[in-house]
Amino acid sequence: MIATLAPVGALLLSVALLLTGNGLQGTLLPVRANLESFGALSIGVMGSAYYIGFVAGCVLTPKLIRRAGHIRLFAAMVSIASVVPLAHAMLVGPLPWWLLRAMTGMCLAGLYLIIESWLNERATPENRGVVFTTYTTVNFSVITLGQMLMLVDDPVRFHLFSLASILVSLAAVPVALTRSPAPAPISSARLSLRKLYRVSPVGVAGVLTVGLANGAFWGMAPAFASQAGLTVPQIAWFMSATVVGGALAQWPFGRLSDRMDRRRTIMIACALACVSALLLIFIYLSMPAVMIVAAFLFGVFSFPLYALSVAHTNDMAKDVDFVAVAGGLLLTNGVGSVIGPVIAGVAMDRFGPLGLFGFTAVMHATMAGFALYRMRQRAAPPEEQKADFVPMPSTAPVRADLDPRADETGGPPNRSPG
Repeated sequence: MIATLAPVGALLLSVALLLTGNGLQGTLLPVRANLESFGALSIGVMGSAYYIGFVAGCVLTPKLIRRAGHIRLFAAMVSIASVVPLAHAMLVGPLPWWLLRAMTGMCLAGLYLIIESWLNERATPENRGVVFTTYTTVNFSVITLGQMLMLVDDPVRFHLFSLASILVSLAAVPVALTRSPAPAPISSARLSLRKLYRVSPVGVAGVLTVGLANGAFWGMAPAFASQAGLTVPQIAWFMSATVVGGALAQWPFGRLSDRMDRRRTIMIACALACVSALLLIFIYLSMPAVMIVAAFLFGVFSFPLYALSVAHTNDMAKDVDFVAVAGGLLLTNGVGSVIGPVIAGVAMDRFGPLGLFGFTAVMHATMAGFALYRMRQRAAPPEEQKADFVPMPSTAPVRADLDPRADETGGPPNRSPG
């Protein structure tokens, strides 16, 4: 396994540094904004701004690569992304933070896509599964590490912003020193959302629900925890517990979905995510340890929904281009992630902190009902048509052609030299 990962070790290190820095910013900024009395809606708009930039980065990066090349574009985006945390510390206010968060989203999406296209170049049909699984493990692990870096210092001080900047800056070093040849330009495969919905209504609705609910969670949960009276270290544990729960639940839910109609698994996961969100409402202001356990359960039931929805869509896609399907799902998830934090911010302004998990409970309950409805409208695909479940995070733009299923379902062939 070491020999398999050695050619991509530098690239995995780069994405680890990027995600650690971004994970730290994702918790630091809502906590600091709450301390600065931004207001729930302002914090929600900040969360949405990140995903607006994220979607823009996914769309623009292939064009920018063709114009400037991988190395120059990577260096430019790292430079901008490392400056932004420092600007956050210097320009404290809602409007500057909205604009800066959009810049971060655009740069980080572009950086992830560049690194992931590089990983795809080095992956072969024989080792793609190992590379993808390692990449997913790195994602979950370093996002958790990013939350725990909140323990290093007080969010009111400059140091955590500097640390986020340092981590993003260091991500340029492994890529700059790698001996791997630059990959070919990223291709943009498009599929109309209307056609994608006809292919798999539950899959599209599932990734949209993930965007709405989890986008709201990432944008607002640190503020929710702060308003619930948790200290900064407890907020870090609250956020980390959610990520760890989501990571541990990927394979159990995946294996369950391989053995039954995936829509039934999606319905079960959504129903339990709704229950865990309601639990967080009922235990609000209780002991921090109890809230952290409830956050863990929320991650267990809500975070696997993205991979389950992608797997179900791929089961239904048949002859539709795999990369186009994945691109359409990523766009759908991004749209939901833009809208979700704003709605959650309005709910928190109207109903207080409990509005966040009231919103996520409604989203998951609606999705559970829709999955049940669709099960009565169309039969599940035959077993021989189902592809094996592949765990994946919904926290970074995983390239479709890095997914090992691409070799089986019409994704682009591996272009590795030799």
